Amino acid sequence: MEQRLTFQYDRDADILYINLVPPYPEQESEELGDEIIARLNPKTGKIENLEILFFTSRLLRRDFFSLPITAEMRQLNPA
Repeated sequence: MEQRLTFQYDRDADILYINLVPPYPEQESEELGDEIIARLNPKTGKIENLEILFFTSRLLRRDFFSLPITAEMRQLNPA
């Protein structure tokens, strides 16, 4: 089943959330490095959510930052 990414920004905490599914308490968390947290499916171990801490400070840097994950992106067919 294809899933769409949703993005949510918490201005007070300065965290960008990238979600495939809504977060839930049973997910496990793992720091991927560079203050990026992955929330994992407890049964499959697959990444379901990412939390990018201190997001605006990353935008102010002159260099790009990359996520330590791979992804396949393609356009969904219009409904």
